[in-house]
Amino acid sequence: MNEKSEAAGATGPSHRMAEVGLTVLMIVFALIVIGGSLQVGIGWASDGPRAGFFPFYCGLFVFAASIFNLFAAFSVDARAGLFAEWGQLRQVLSVVVPSAIYVAIVPWVGMYLASALLIVVFMVWIGRYSLILALAIAVPVMIATFVVFERWFLVPLPKGPVEAYLGY
Repeated sequence: MNEKSEAAGATGPSHRMAEVGLTVLMIVFALIVIGGSLQVGIGWASDGPRAGFFPFYCGLFVFAASIFNLFAAFSVDARAGLFAEWGQLRQVLSVVVPSAIYVAIVPWVGMYLASALLIVVFMVWIGRYSLILALAIAVPVMIATFVVFERWFLVPLPKGPVEAYLGY
């Protein structure tokens, strides 16, 4: 962020708001990790530590660090400046949202089809390329990825209904 945009009256979340928001998300994440660890056990069994031992202490560390960061966010005045403009955050979200959708659909449609869809979405929506060009690139990339991983390296990636229909 430069001084010119702040002087021009640009709006967006403040540094403090961004830090508090992320810190609260990390606290929630740490509590989920701690809760899950307690469910599977954090003590010692006859053969060593139980499954939740290491995640519990990692979650505890993240929780403690997040509490420290929460107090730090409220105790320092220098962080009251602009974190980012709303337009800049929209640009970031235009990449994050399709990527999150990609991760979410991989178990249902498979890695190959989801990757081809992601390439098409990015090329058409963000790159402003034609759908024909996007498909002309996405389909060969999908096929090449399949050949490299499934045939050459013998590493199976998640498959969806298209691969099942083709017998793979």
